[in-house]
Amino acid sequence: MRLSLSKLPRPLGVLLFSSFLAFQAGAASLPAGVSEAASIEGITEYRLANGLRVLLVPDESKPSTTVNMTYLVGSRNENYGQTGMAHLLEHMLFKGTSTTRNAMGEFSRRGLQANGSTSSDRTNYFASFAANPETLKWYLGWQADAMVNSLIAKEDLDSEMTVVRNEMESGENSPFRILMQKMQSAAFQWHSYGKNTIGARSDVENVDIGQLRAFYHEYYQPDNAVLIVAGKFDPQATLADIEETLGKLPKPERKLPPEYTVEPAQDGERSVTLRRTGGTPLVAAMYHIPAAGSADFVPLDLAATILADTPSGRLYHALVPTKLASGVFGFTMENLDPGLAMFAAQLTPGKSLDAAMKALTGTLESLGKKPFTQQELDRARSKWLTAWEQTYSDPEQVGVALSEAIAAGDWRLFFLQRDRARKATLADVQRAATTYLVQSNSIEGRYIPTEKPLRAPQEQRVDLTAVFKDYKGDPDFKAASAFDPTPENIDKLTQRKKLDLSNGTVQLALLPKATRGNRVQAQMLIQFGNEKDLLGQRVNSSAVADLLTRGTAKLSRQDIQDRLDKLQAELGFSGGGTTLKIAMSTKGENLPELTALALDIVRNANFPKEQLEEYQRQLETSIQNAMTEPSALAGRALARQDNPWPANDLRYVPTFEESLAGIRGLNRDALVKFHSKFYGAGDIEYSAVGDFEPAAVENALKTGLAGWKKAPAYTRVPNPYRDIPAKQFDIETPDKANAFYISRMPLKLQDTDADYAALYLANYLFGASETSRLWNRVRETEGLSYNVRSSLSVSSFEPSASWTMYAIYAPQNRERLEKAIGEELARVLKDGFSDKEISDGITALLNYRNLARAQDDVLASTWLDYMQRGRTFAWSAEMDKKISALTAESVNAAMRKSLRADGFSTAVAGDFKKKTAP
Repeated sequence: MRLSLSKLPRPLGVLLFSSFLAFQAGAASLPAGVSEAASIEGITEYRLANGLRVLLVPDESKPSTTVNMTYLVGSRNENYGQTGMAHLLEHMLFKGTSTTRNAMGEFSRRGLQANGSTSSDRTNYFASFAANPETLKWYLGWQADAMVNSLIAKEDLDSEMTVVRNEMESGENSPFRILMQKMQSAAFQWHSYGKNTIGARSDVENVDIGQLRAFYHEYYQPDNAVLIVAGKFDPQATLADIEETLGKLPKPERKLPPEYTVEPAQDGERSVTLRRTGGTPLVAAMYHIPAAGSADFVPLDLAATILADTPSGRLYHALVPTKLASGVFGFTMENLDPGLAMFAAQLTPGKSLDAAMKALTGTLESLGKKPFTQQELDRARSKWLTAWEQTYSDPEQVGVALSEAIAAGDWRLFFLQRDRARKATLADVQRAATTYLVQSNSIEGRYIPTEKPLRAPQEQRVDLTAVFKDYKGDPDFKAASAFDPTPENIDKLTQRKKLDLSNGTVQLALLPKATRGNRVQAQMLIQFGNEKDLLGQRVNSSAVADLLTRGTAKLSRQDIQDRLDKLQAELGFSGGGTTLKIAMSTKGENLPELTALALDIVRNANFPKEQLEEYQRQLETSIQNAMTEPSALAGRALARQDNPWPANDLRYVPTFEESLAGIRGLNRDALVKFHSKFYGAGDIEYSAVGDFEPAAVENALKTGLAGWKKAPAYTRVPNPYRDIPAKQFDIETPDKANAFYISRMPLKLQDTDADYAALYLANYLFGASETSRLWNRVRETEGLSYNVRSSLSVSSFEPSASWTMYAIYAPQNRERLEKAIGEELARVLKDGFSDKEISDGITALLNYRNLARAQDDVLASTWLDYMQRGRTFAWSAEMDKKISALTAESVNAAMRKSLRADGFSTAVAGDFKKKTAP
């Protein structure tokens, strides 16, 4: 299981096979200066004369496009005194060029979901948008402009500095993140992987603008970049646009500096101790491992899954059932040069760190005496390949994997690692694990000299040119067909019907369509009871839903997970109160069996005692962590202000102490009784979107529900509007570097009201986009927050809504942040939005809505919501029309009618007593 170094909007999949072949047939007519390189399973690499590499990943199945520029520079390339420079440069690129001064604002105006990310080996700049040739060409032009013409101005650096510091401080709130950073520093004495990507505070705050510009001109050049274009686009036209924009950039004359630092083999265990306020104890162990291109990397990744998986993993069995820890995890880091594997355990309060560390390292370093079994490898391989298939089959995740593979040395690693996982033998995995998981190669909580240390071999970068000399990829590659996500087409293709069963009804919304990898997304909603039926059942109702996958009368927790791995499926249960929601993802041919499995689990869950106790320990740990977190404390304060319900009501918001007491008071008999009384057939809704056979799914539902008792009649629990007086909450959180601000006003509004569309757009313009008033003032102009937003939550069932504003920030900037937010709210209520803001906002918002309808999981979830509300996608189309018809006059009038500057309750949480200079 590999660590995901970034969360990005997910680039899209592969073109319809016939279209792909047609494009290949025309490869001879490539634009001048463009040559074709490798082509693997529908992904083709091209080279430009100036050194730029281009990957085209065409996919007609979704009407959206994602563009990602990967620069092969990260924190690994920073020199002494320059830590954080690669990440800081990522921020600075969005400050614009002489022709595009406000890049983020321009993206938002055009409806692009855009951002950047930095890791040790690469820097990414990416955007997703509704497919449009003009938008694509414009964004390619921006990438070309940004590559060579970014201003990197001193005034922009000064204004962005507080934002970068705030991002740095937000990471300081996590003990695990800081522990991991310090362990990495201990692991690498010479290689730059020991430096945190965000950098040392002193380096970032004192960065030299001349050095930053030199770093930019050194590494932001065509020969050090790889462009990925994925989704719906015309390949030949796009290649022409790329040549016209990026191809015009000159080939650099400079040579990149050589990289020759190799970390010596570690010659003794190392230790790190971190002491901070809040959170729960952790023990961890790191080990040096080969680079991602090494033949040993995937076997080590499989070994990490065998060791760290829950509930089958060896670490889980060594620490969790023994009550030393409430949870365990582990992962490998995928890097260009030799990297690290990490394993950790979150301790149960009061347990010995020494005992937990002994159990952790004893399990990891005893594999020579207790070798892996074939069953363990088969289970890990199934999980590994299922995760790969899910990535490959989801058009928007492929680009993430390609980007990380590019950073690790070659984009084809994405496919080669799959092949290596398929072929890895038990001997391969055992050898790799026993070679690297040795005491002298570890970084843990103690240092013990060893007379005869066992040392891991020194690793080098892999020659991937030789590795890929004859590599062709999977010959069984197939592609998907096109899908038009307009509301009219969605309604047309969706099969709506009701199954009348002897024990109730099932409302169906089934949308069969071709998808990449034959994947399907499905959701089910089971409803039961009413607010009176469930008095005193708030904790039980949530716990029953959470514990469903922990075991049934015939299936253990591991049996259930093995079934899911075999089906290449994901299955999630969420619920509380009067509903249970089931989310399913699998290959289309497996959906009937997955549906049957889900119903079997729901019907026959038996809540094993040891699993309940483990669940209690995990929730206790989570709640105790939340009790020191600024965002959790501030959010809970506002939630409890509007809390008129008695303690036994489903809608009551408990204190953290009450939550702890509720979790500790859970007992199996009460859970079994709740399950027996309330779970049943009667009022069920089911939606599915993807490549599946509707008739087979209907049969699975009929069979799975047959003979199940009928649940108590369902009545939705109302949540009426309550007019509450504004109040201020000030909460101290000692030793937390990052503070949290949240402000909320209740509104008497329903999504069927005349003002809803206007307020929906108003929220987008005020605080829900990168051109919003809050963003421009708080982040761009004053640089006070890494993340500042507003949100509008509106009920479909009754006039009950809320408008919320929130931000993270440094505690010493509290007064400035509150002043800026207050002034922006007052200004918009007084002066309103301009005609141009309204026009640009309408265009962007409609593009975002169109992009959302292209996501299968969103469609499945939306159909579930619409069935509850008696709607179809005609409602979505009507909403689009209402948004299109909005004017500055109507939006401003709706805001002034609904919002009052003195109507907001506010909670702030942070270490305000320990104010330091910004």
